[in-house]
Amino acid sequence: MEHTYRLVISCPDRVGIVAKVSNFLTTYNGWITEASHHSDSQAGWFFMRHEIKADSIPFGLDQFRAAFEPIAREFDMRWHVADSAKPKRVVLMCSKESHCLADLLHRWHSKELNTKIVAVISNHDDLRRMVDWHDIPYHHIPVTKDNREESFAEVSHLIDGYETDVVVLARYMQILPPDLCERYAGRVINIHHSFLPSFAGARPYHQAYSRGVKLIGATCHYVTQDLDEGPIIEQDVIRVNHSDSIEDLVRLGKDVEKNVLARGLRAHIEDRVITYENKTVVFG
Repeated sequence: MEHTYRLVISCPDRVGIVAKVSNFLTTYNGWITEASHHSDSQAGWFFMRHEIKADSIPFGLDQFRAAFEPIAREFDMRWHVADSAKPKRVVLMCSKESHCLADLLHRWHSKELNTKIVAVISNHDDLRRMVDWHDIPYHHIPVTKDNREESFAEVSHLIDGYETDVVVLARYMQILPPDLCERYAGRVINIHHSFLPSFAGARPYHQAYSRGVKLIGATCHYVTQDLDEGPIIEQDVIRVNHSDSIEDLVRLGKDVEKNVLARGLRAHIEDRVITYENKTVVFG
């Protein structure tokens, strides 16, 4: 994998943004390997992502940030620059269902995801052996209606202790407390089936089967204090018909969920997602 710096920018739209950034990079002999732009005419907002060969720039990220800061101020930019050689540190959270966890562990183990899974946290102990096989720390923190505050204080302590960049709820069947959502805004990713709000509550695939749905799908999004209403990163659907049983729907739904979650996480760890208002720009 080529060593690059990823420069990610959003700012009020105006003439000269691309030229100014390009001129900055040209001044320092920066070699752009990928460039993505988007202008939202309704919001009046501009989005940009550049990948630059790291060895083409004569300094490291600290000097890059200092040199770029005057341009960022001039254009009122929200921006960051990341190093592809420093994989993001990921904590996975799960409950009893294994399909999303197993898929992410496999992709990580096979080096398909350029990230570092530092720990798994679960409110059940069912999936410990799977995680132990990958030599990743497994933390069992039961959550009940009587101990939620203490349990999530422990969860928060672990997330901080692992210097976590992103938390992935891989079918973690608990609602995170508001303070954790706020502290890690834009850094907690969730996956759920796309039957909401039509088939909320228990046994959604059974409800969908009874209604005779023709499409099932999944949504990957950032977690906010508003349940399942955070900015959407990735979605997908699969067509079903009258011949599919409830078991078929569950099986197909799990396939969609794990694929959508993996794609959403990949976009995030590659700094391809920019959030604004309650939606995202995701550069492919």
